[in-house]
Amino acid sequence: MDRESTGVAGPSGPAVPRFSMAPDERELVAAVLRKDRKAAAQFVAAHIDAVYSYARHRLAPRAELVDDVVQDVFLAALNGLSGFQGESSLRAWLLGIARHKVEDVYRQRLRLPEPLEDVDSVEPTSEPQSPALDQQIDAARMRDKVRRILAQMPERYALTLLWRYWEQRSTREMAGAIGTTEKAVERTLARARSWFKDLWLKE
Repeated sequence: MDRESTGVAGPSGPAVPRFSMAPDERELVAAVLRKDRKAAAQFVAAHIDAVYSYARHRLAPRAELVDDVVQDVFLAALNGLSGFQGESSLRAWLLGIARHKVEDVYRQRLRLPEPLEDVDSVEPTSEPQSPALDQQIDAARMRDKVRRILAQMPERYALTLLWRYWEQRSTREMAGAIGTTEKAVERTLARARSWFKDLWLKE
């Protein structure tokens, strides 16, 4: 077997597994693993637009959160590149990291306690009772009106709606991720939907 197919280390540096990517990308990965700073900068430059676009899309309209997510993605990628086995493209691998980082944002931000004045201010309603709003959020999520409304909402409510409807997470999954009860998540969703609906009707 040749060195490329086995991933055996050569005289110039660490082993580089066989990747299903162009030769120039394989060379770039090898250079990054050799701690070549210029190669690391090139690696980031080649993929930062795609990662930034993904994070901005998933966190809109919370643009202030995007830069930190992008930075975390590339720090994690550069630190973990030696473990990348080439089972997907570099870009797909980076976007997978970005997906986990966005999930981290949802978990971390929604673990914060709710303001006391919001607690129990709105009773939860069963989600099937509001199909029109669910469809409205899903169908119009890319439109400017939805972005404007989410930007006007408290961060907690906006992120809760994004996580539930954009990321398609169940209330059970959300509750488990942030260490709370499903009923608490349903209460927050009820308040968020009510707030969203009021703003929607006012526009």
